[in-house]
Amino acid sequence: MKAIVKETAGPGLRLVDRPVPDYGPGEVLIKVDSASICGTDVHIYDWDRWSSERLHPPLIVGHEFCGTIDSSGLGVKGLAAGDRVTAEMHISCGVCYQCKTGQAHICKDVVIKGVDGDGCFAEYVVMPFANVWKLHASIPDEIGSIHDPLGNAVHTVFSAEVTGCSVGVLGCGPIGCAAVAIARACGATQVLAVDINPYRLDIARRMGADRLIDSREASALQSAVAETTGGKGLDVILEMSGNPDAIRAGLASLRGGGRIALLGLPSKPVEINLSKDVIFKGATVLGINGRKMFETWYRMEALIASKRVDFSPLVTHRLPMSGFERGMELMKSGNSGKVILDPRS
Repeated sequence: MKAIVKETAGPGLRLVDRPVPDYGPGEVLIKVDSASICGTDVHIYDWDRWSSERLHPPLIVGHEFCGTIDSSGLGVKGLAAGDRVTAEMHISCGVCYQCKTGQAHICKDVVIKGVDGDGCFAEYVVMPFANVWKLHASIPDEIGSIHDPLGNAVHTVFSAEVTGCSVGVLGCGPIGCAAVAIARACGATQVLAVDINPYRLDIARRMGADRLIDSREASALQSAVAETTGGKGLDVILEMSGNPDAIRAGLASLRGGGRIALLGLPSKPVEINLSKDVIFKGATVLGINGRKMFETWYRMEALIASKRVDFSPLVTHRLPMSGFERGMELMKSGNSGKVILDPRS
């Protein structure tokens, strides 16, 4: 089969021939029909500090996909050849405190396919059957392949309790833009989308944002929040960028007693005025990691299948698997939403 591989430590990836992987008891072999590039894949492609400390090449990269079950090992239940599926690529240990108490999404010994072991940028991938999610018939392949980031957005919005609230979404990458649509579907009264990239702000507009804020203008967010809330501040901030200035701006824009959900990952420690912006403000700070297994997935399926949200504007580019380098450059340019790779072409 063809596979996109990080062969050695250093920048770049290669499209190479690899054997179709073997599978054993409790595992399924899945033919990949559609895969999508994540920001994590770009970090791996560039071989930044995080990648160099976490990955141990060689391995097949990629952790967002949908496909069709080819065959199954002994003990597999509820799945059959021909089923359209995606998968939760975080494989929890099942025995740590978090796993034992229903918090497997923050398992301390989690293994991530495409990061800690072979992933899905290939014609076939093997998964434990318990991690496989059968796709609703109404969900197209492209949306099936982005269930991982959509799950992050769903988990963030539901954790922040946005119903009846004014909401600011800081960072309009694909997850942030998805959060805009989910917040609207969950009854947010106003959704402000904040970014420095006009291309991605336009996607946020198509996802239902009430107001677009170009944060390159120093006072734009402060002015918009004052105008929108009558000076009160926003009820909820969804911080999706990890940018230190955005985190500080989000805390400053939050009303007293408001909630801020932090999903974006800063590349280094962030200095904030804890007394002024959190303690005296009585703010609730929520750390968001991944998706709840599998509560978030059920909610996500219900939102999509009921047509409460339309995620199709998030998918902006479609390429053959051999075009992965162009896909990486599109992602780095910021002039893209989700970039889909097709192993079949």
